[in-house]
Amino acid sequence: MKRSYQLSDLSETARWVLNITSSRILLFHGPMGSGKTTLIKEIASQLGVKDVTSSPTFSLVNEYRSKDDEIVYHFDFYRIEDEEEAYDMGIEEYFDSEAWCFVEWPEKVQNVLPLESVVINLSINKDNSRTIEIN
Repeated sequence: MKRSYQLSDLSETARWVLNITSSRILLFHGPMGSGKTTLIKEIASQLGVKDVTSSPTFSLVNEYRSKDDEIVYHFDFYRIEDEEEAYDMGIEEYFDSEAWCFVEWPEKVQNVLPLESVVINLSINKDNSRTIEIN
């Protein structure tokens, strides 16, 4: 499924993502500046996360709690050098936890990702809108 959106449509787009995903593990692909973190922040907000969400670029993972006390994990593997780092941090336990897992730069840990993940591709359009495609 595919659609384009503007920043003003972000809330609606986040709801759309949550309504059509078949897994709690969402893999966000896209170039730098394509809006991965921005979309993840809005999806987390839709799930009731009240914490300030930010990209965990240096810590690799941030943990949040929703208003219903559900755990939400946000991973950013941009700076990871080796998949072994993901194993060392216990990535398999995170993915097996049944919590929401939002993963930026999943291509850096391709061999670690569960098969039941939802792939989300983001691209930047000439008019600065974004296109989102969910596989």
